[in-house]
Amino acid sequence: GKSHTLGLQTDGTVQAVGWNHAGQCNVDEWMSMVSVAAGWRFNIGTDNEGNVRVAGRFESDSLHDWREVIEVAAGDWHVVSRRADGRALAAGNNSRGQCNVSDWRDLQSVSAGYLHSIGLMSDGHVSCAGMKAHWDGCEQWENVVSVSAGAYHSVGLTSEGTVVAAGSNDYGQCDVRSWQRIVAVVAGSAFTVGVKDDGRVIGTGDNRHGQLNQDSWQID
Repeated sequence: GKSHTLGLQTDGTVQAVGWNHAGQCNVDEWMSMVSVAAGWRFNIGTDNEGNVRVAGRFESDSLHDWREVIEVAAGDWHVVSRRADGRALAAGNNSRGQCNVSDWRDLQSVSAGYLHSIGLMSDGHVSCAGMKAHWDGCEQWENVVSVSAGAYHSVGLTSEGTVVAAGSNDYGQCDVRSWQRIVAVVAGSAFTVGVKDDGRVIGTGDNRHGQLNQDSWQID
């Protein structure tokens, strides 16, 4: 999240550390969870029965009818979820239309950025909602197998191990065209990190806080 970290354990319990001013780290009673996500001042998760839990500063009443949820994603002030039937649900701040996902179908995964949301379909294409400047071009992507929304940009991993990106490139966070043999990719606030098939980690974008100083990282 903005100033806290959330972790899902193999036994379905959840741990949280960091700033807890809004109670976002009060997740000790969460059990049998299968997906969790951290927002600005809140956490959201879904359990193995499709029920949704929320901790922190978020209007939980807007989620009262959410059922059969198998994946959740959190932006700063909105959330997007994937249902078992492949459809999407969204709630929270919709100032740029980032929650307009009711027509999404056949979802494989979802991700939420600052003012936008993206969803990956089973055919390898992507649907987007919210501020267009943050995702403009995503809907032309093909053969995508995973997606990640940053604050102002979005990235996708293709089946060929290459990476595509769209949105703000003020810090070079979208300079991923030359990346090859990638097996995982994630978008941060203004940076992008990828894992190569040999376990090495690469990154591009904003490094003002040393967030890309991972030259020695090796992920097995």
